[in-house]
Amino acid sequence: MPVYNPPLRDMQFVMHEVLKVADEYKAMPRHAETDADTINAILEEGGKFASEVTFPLNISGDEEGCKLNQETHEVTTPKGFKEAYAKYVEGGWPALSCDPAFGGQGLPITVNQCFYEMLNSANQAWTMYPGLTHGAYEALHAHGTPEQQQTYLPKMTSGEWTGTMCLTEPHCGTDLGMLRTKAEPQADGTYKITGNKIFISAGEHDFVSNIIHLVLARLPDAPQGSKGISLFIVPKFLVNADGSLGKRNGVYCGGLEHKMGIHGNATAQIVLDGAVGTLVGQPNKGLNAMFVMMNAARIGVGCQSLGLTEVAYQNALAYAKDRIQMRSLSGVKAKDKPADPIIVHPDVRKMLLTAKAYAEGGRALSLYCSLLIDRELHHPDEKVRKESEEMVALLTPIVKAFLTDNGHIATNACMQVFGGHGFIKEWGMEQFVRDNRINMIYEGTNTVQSLDLLGRKVLGNNGATLKKFGKLVGKLVEEEGVNEKMAEFINPIAYLGDQMTKFTTELGFKAFQNADEVGAASVDYLRVMGHLVFGYFWARMAQVALKEIEAGNTDPFYQAKLQTARFYFARLFPETATLMRTARAGAKSLLDTEAALA
Repeated sequence: MPVYNPPLRDMQFVMHEVLKVADEYKAMPRHAETDADTINAILEEGGKFASEVTFPLNISGDEEGCKLNQETHEVTTPKGFKEAYAKYVEGGWPALSCDPAFGGQGLPITVNQCFYEMLNSANQAWTMYPGLTHGAYEALHAHGTPEQQQTYLPKMTSGEWTGTMCLTEPHCGTDLGMLRTKAEPQADGTYKITGNKIFISAGEHDFVSNIIHLVLARLPDAPQGSKGISLFIVPKFLVNADGSLGKRNGVYCGGLEHKMGIHGNATAQIVLDGAVGTLVGQPNKGLNAMFVMMNAARIGVGCQSLGLTEVAYQNALAYAKDRIQMRSLSGVKAKDKPADPIIVHPDVRKMLLTAKAYAEGGRALSLYCSLLIDRELHHPDEKVRKESEEMVALLTPIVKAFLTDNGHIATNACMQVFGGHGFIKEWGMEQFVRDNRINMIYEGTNTVQSLDLLGRKVLGNNGATLKKFGKLVGKLVEEEGVNEKMAEFINPIAYLGDQMTKFTTELGFKAFQNADEVGAASVDYLRVMGHLVFGYFWARMAQVALKEIEAGNTDPFYQAKLQTARFYFARLFPETATLMRTARAGAKSLLDTEAALA
């Protein structure tokens, strides 16, 4: 059976020693009283909930899956899931970072991010039920009318109701401009919505009394394409004026997808049969409102893979220390045993360190983005809010795509550490691989994220935001450029930072001549950019660790951080050279291939 220990020490290191979040929060009136002790105490309890309540349900939930009653259209979740959710609500966890105006605790997004990383390590399938609600909450909080907010947000904040995002249709996934679901205006100001949606995570379940679907649909006179999409609230049960539940709405689960992973989550086919809905925001402007939800979900998906990378690493490390196999090439290490523990073998260490480096680098990036969101929402200086929003927009596709790609690499590597046992279900490793695989696909495939990064976020504003991130790198290089002990961390990011300007300009010029050049280069480009961002945070973490060691701190945590940083820059960061070469190879070798793909 697998194990999970919440990585509280590393979370505290990133928040308090690298990002210094408590100092940041002093500048934000809402969070001015949030100090390190408060954050640590909350996360310690959150870690207990994840490891003691949801983690024990992970394998059993995967084996049992969800069951649909075709007559009633009701879904039964795996044994223990509903009870775990009741404990989640009882503990006040849904309200952690929600607005106090609607019953929330008003804590920073950063705290919620740490909590959700632990939940995703413990049980991604279960975590997706409350996780989707956060996105729906954010969309309504940003774009709902006061009446809609008062009707839905208090119960979503408390966890009494959950939410979904209903986008995908059988004939279109990411290309939302092709959707066909119709919304017919009614005399009372509501709409009758008819259509079919698929792949709706947590679309039907037995946790709560009402599920609030946010549905994209098309008005009768809507323009074609993505400019003719509107967003609607479609509750499972209609809500009376006094807040009580009314009659069953015309929205139901027509089927459950049979999936490779996340079996414990109900991925529903949703049928809308004249369902009553209310408009969110302006007609034909639904994507503006939905993007609030989608961007939150994209960061959340990166967090899912971060969680799986961490738990896979923990189990592979424990196994590698215990499993004996062959002798070390440099001589016997365990004289009292018939063979050495496999952790002595260099390639086993490479697999373990790959997962560790990607987990800890991903944690630093995701918490930095959470801090940026806290600044964007609550900093009193408008300039700081605007710049934070801009930086989050640049980094969101990297969080989603780079962390999930790395999760795929890491969970597979950790399964490999187990050898044949990794392929066996009882160890839990193959489930981490299966569960993670969806993260590279949904909320916009990683190719879509790459196109968004290069085409819109970088070339779309002539690299202006990229230059701002470059200034962060430049500032660190200037601080530590003459420190010989930091050279192995600073020199690589200084070199790549200089290269990025030329690299980006070159791709932009080629794309101006042929737009397919963006599609040919974007996936490699995102991965290069991902390593620049990771390299920046690994250098900052190494900087803190070195200062602690030089000050006489003998905590082995700091030596471990330095050793992992050295591995990252020696073994993973150099991938950028190959990626830049393949990105520069251009579109011709991909598109001039009619004979090859005939």
